[in-house]
Amino acid sequence: MGVIISNILAIYRKELQGYFASPLAYIVAGAFWFLAGLFFLTALQSESDRALDIYFQGQQIGAPVPPVDVAYNTLQSFLGAMFFLSLFILPILSMGLYSEERKRGTLELLATSPVTNWAVAVGKLLGVLTFFITMVVPLLAYEAIAFNASSPPLPPAVPLLGHAALILVAAAILSLGMFISSLTESTILAAILTFVLILCFSLIELLAKLTGGVLGEAWNHLSLVKHYNTLVQGVVDTSSLIMFASYIILGVFLTAQSIDALRYQRS
Repeated sequence: MGVIISNILAIYRKELQGYFASPLAYIVAGAFWFLAGLFFLTALQSESDRALDIYFQGQQIGAPVPPVDVAYNTLQSFLGAMFFLSLFILPILSMGLYSEERKRGTLELLATSPVTNWAVAVGKLLGVLTFFITMVVPLLAYEAIAFNASSPPLPPAVPLLGHAALILVAAAILSLGMFISSLTESTILAAILTFVLILCFSLIELLAKLTGGVLGEAWNHLSLVKHYNTLVQGVVDTSSLIMFASYIILGVFLTAQSIDALRYQRS
């Protein structure tokens, strides 16, 4: 077990150093922060305007004004936008995990090395996920500043759970993207296929509504959007956590099997 953990940490450090030394990673992070800031300002302005409209309408007709939680509604809108932004950003982060190894001809060396394919896959996944977390953490800073004076105050657990949901859905997408990256040496093709696959998983909720019945419930349970929204709303649902863990393990398992197949071909 100690050897496996040591191998995972070695792969993890190598991947993380690669991301922080890559100009493309900084471009992706810059675009992510710019768009995230834009989405946050738009959500904050939109929810503030809506609250003012409700207030003035109530004043005009002399009716009691219903309470509006601008901070909570802004957070919901913002995290919803961040989910769809992640659909474009995460395939770019995962596309080179194995495709670059194939292109450089080092994948065969990796496949035939003493390090187990599981350890390599877990190390690579942890590396890219850590880089994504470093992109998400700054978002909490300006959210804390904006929501600091909100009334009623926003419970800290709500934004923390919402961002944990963003990281979980990212881990699921990156894990599946890593598997697709192991199938091709084209990084562009890996990114496109990952985007299409994740879009299908995200739109399953629509298919569930069209199908209905038991089959519709089954489709709905596989929806990334449904489980993401559950956690973002501040509800800790065990089935959602299990579903995200299942996607992550499935991606790692398929990646390890893909590299195992390459190892047998070479032997």
